[in-house]
Amino acid sequence: MQAIVLVGGEGTRLRPLTETVPKPALTLVDRPFLAYMIEWLASHGVTEVVLACGFLPDVLAEALAGEEERAGVAIRYVVEPERRGTAGAIRYAADELGEALEDRFLALNGDVLTDLDLTALLEAHGAAGAPATIALHPVEDSSAYGLVSTGVAGEVLEFAEKTGVAAPGEVNAGMYALERSVLDLIPPGEEVSIERDVFPRLVEKGLRANLLDGYWMDIGTPERYLQASWDILERRVATRVEPTAPGAFVDSSAEIAARATVGPRAVVGAGCKIGDGAEVSESVLLEGCMLGEGARVVGSILAAGAEVPAGAVVEGIVAGQGENVAA
Repeated sequence: MQAIVLVGGEGTRLRPLTETVPKPALTLVDRPFLAYMIEWLASHGVTEVVLACGFLPDVLAEALAGEEERAGVAIRYVVEPERRGTAGAIRYAADELGEALEDRFLALNGDVLTDLDLTALLEAHGAAGAPATIALHPVEDSSAYGLVSTGVAGEVLEFAEKTGVAAPGEVNAGMYALERSVLDLIPPGEEVSIERDVFPRLVEKGLRANLLDGYWMDIGTPERYLQASWDILERRVATRVEPTAPGAFVDSSAEIAARATVGPRAVVGAGCKIGDGAEVSESVLLEGCMLGEGARVVGSILAAGAEVPAGAVVEGIVAGQGENVAA
């Protein structure tokens, strides 16, 4: 089984973390964010992952070095020459694969942390004989998402745009089982949306949806990035991560002074140095961060190499790579 994963975005809502690192390569607890998706795909029988890249593809490839062996899948990189939209990116990747593309494949947005049952989606798709099947996920607050209405047999009846209303509903989870014939609806070389341009044309042609329970989160904002970190460490989502303490992960190469306090809820990356009397809580420190004596970091994310001077107190910030953060 092949999966085309869309990872071409620039992750602007996570800046300054993503100014020099594409969001899929950004470390989440102890590994690049995209590694979670690759490992999850492998657990559901995917043998080849095709990454439809755009922003800083070389940085992404470097971050994922060795992931093929760890996850047990083949990884192929396809770089779009310009923005193509979700459907356009799928078509471009499919054209690059040519005859190597299977008649049935998966397509997924690459900005989601999830443990949804992808096998169930594939089984429902095969049983329905549909040209495409959309994974749906129930949420309590659908204000930021478009809703999908379905019939009793799972047939898609209607797509609703974002309403801005904080109401429960079933949203598009950004993962699709597709037949190769769907590519005929995507003109090559154009910017096309699968959600707005392709799926509505399939509503009368057997488009299906399958509701999947489990964990699902778009980590596109600093708040969601932090929450995803705690969900991993507190085992609300199935991953391979092993916390070093309840709700915390401290890399073995980090240097933490005897009287420093780390946690509750903290990630301390490789090569970090935390001085005497310093405190870190509800925060993520990526590799090489330095906290001086008595410094205090709360509810924040510090990019690689950021420094907090002695005695400084920072709360609720996102610091860029190598930034010196004063009180």
